[in-house]
Amino acid sequence: MLNILKTEWLKIKKYPAFWWVMAITALTYPGINFMFYRIFLQITSNENKSGTIVKALLGNPFALPQAWRTVAYFSSLFVFIPAIVIIMLITNEYTYKTNRQNIIDGWSRQNFMMGKLIDVLLLSAIITLLYTLVALIIGITNTTDAAAAKWNLAYYIGLFALQSFAQLSLAFLVGFLVRKSFIALAIFAFYFIVLEPIAVNLLKYKFKSNIGEYFPLEISHKLLPRPAFFSKLDEKAYQASLDVVKLHIGYTLLLVFLVWLFCFWLNKRRDL
Repeated sequence: MLNILKTEWLKIKKYPAFWWVMAITALTYPGINFMFYRIFLQITSNENKSGTIVKALLGNPFALPQAWRTVAYFSSLFVFIPAIVIIMLITNEYTYKTNRQNIIDGWSRQNFMMGKLIDVLLLSAIITLLYTLVALIIGITNTTDAAAAKWNLAYYIGLFALQSFAQLSLAFLVGFLVRKSFIALAIFAFYFIVLEPIAVNLLKYKFKSNIGEYFPLEISHKLLPRPAFFSKLDEKAYQASLDVVKLHIGYTLLLVFLVWLFCFWLNKRRDL
């Protein structure tokens, strides 16, 4: 295992594109949350009647414990950026033939796939740590109630980690199947940003069907419901989104298992 970790580190430590995208990732997660936080402050700090009404309706979704849910939801919208890293890491293996060199150097095909699995796990852990730090900073800054149950919703750390790992695993699958970096990125971006969201909403609102909930990305999207203040708009829909979380934990775990089972199986049988 240590040998696998060392080899993976040697592959990425002098790869500038990797560090650039990681830097963008590190800026995006806090950036998007502070942007929404500033918008919230601008709306609620108005001394006119509308600002007072909005503040009374919304409460403070950026105070603990609600900050865990709010920050998780907004952060999850930008998992596409770390997905770029995952796609680059796997497609580079085929571009520069390092996968073949690993086998020549004595690795088994299983060791190669374990290295890629470790990459996805580590990146998931990094962005989960980013989310946790941002949620804590925003939450502590906004929490004025000393008696608030600050860690009441901290289980969203686990939900965020699972969703990130699931969606990065899907990004890995696309890169693993396509092998070409630009094409894989284009396919994943189109599916992530355009195809699945349109399909899910079309099925839901035009055809009154919930089958879109079982699409690959939507399965894990359901782990992180919209922030609590949306309940003021549609309380029934908000409660329904909370009720399906446990079910979608199971679906997400199954999806992740099947994705990696397929990748390990295909890697055993495909030509180097």
